Amino acid sequence: MIGMLHGILEFAPVLVLAALGGVLSEKAGVVNIGLEGMMRFGAFAAAVGAFFTGSPWAGLACGALAGAASAAIHALFCLRLRADQVVTGIALNLVALGLVTFLLESIFGSSGVSPPVPTLPRGASGHTILAVAAFAVPLLLHLALSRTPWGLRVRAVGEHPNAAAALGVRVLALRAGCVLGSGALAGLGGAALSIGILGQFDTRIPAGQGFMALAAMVFGRWTPLGAAGAAFFFAAADALQRQLSFSLRASDLRIEGVFLALPYALTLLVLAFGSKRVRAPAADGVPYDPEGR
Repeated sequence: MIGMLHGILEFAPVLVLAALGGVLSEKAGVVNIGLEGMMRFGAFAAAVGAFFTGSPWAGLACGALAGAASAAIHALFCLRLRADQVVTGIALNLVALGLVTFLLESIFGSSGVSPPVPTLPRGASGHTILAVAAFAVPLLLHLALSRTPWGLRVRAVGEHPNAAAALGVRVLALRAGCVLGSGALAGLGGAALSIGILGQFDTRIPAGQGFMALAAMVFGRWTPLGAAGAAFFFAAADALQRQLSFSLRASDLRIEGVFLALPYALTLLVLAFGSKRVRAPAADGVPYDPEGR
């Protein structure tokens, strides 16, 4: 049980931060399928920043900035050019897959992993500050969305953008800000993998964690606390499969590879049976045309 709890607190920040990024973007009406790519950019930039500066904190900032920069491209195509938001997100994931591999070879001369990089310091509990953020950020975002004028505007542009615009809300600017914030959170989630857990960048990062974060967002009904709870649930499944794999490696059985699919299979089951009665924001994925009001 102690090993399970440690594993949950170790990997939960990755999913929680990315899932909150999805909530922030889609609450404002912009579908963000590109969380996986934003996490990949964030993980790589964090490793590069920590390697060349010698500071994991600088790497963490680089990860957030890289996630926001990739989100800016998503915002440009979705909001200004009114491209299909799902297609744009998928394209961003594919670009991240190829571009980051190219940059890894160009900077470090490796197509697999980067050299070891400084990692975030760990407290007395054995966890980084990101474990605290996994509890604090969902609560702060919940309060911001539900109790502040800014949160009211975000929810308004995600449900009824034309009505919000009639009251003077700058719909496109607010949506763009939320998409950038979404990318920054996803970038931090990626950084939690490279400089928070592994101590290097691996080309397999984030290994589907972005899609699991999307599932957590849907399962959590597009709410910060619900998405965070679902992310902890998926993190528990990931910790369980690691414990089972470790136990089986010590035995004569050689089926530990089967358990690698456990978190992903659980994600599919949740989406298949747990998302039938949930409703996304009414204007989620609907392009806003200021001249069409």
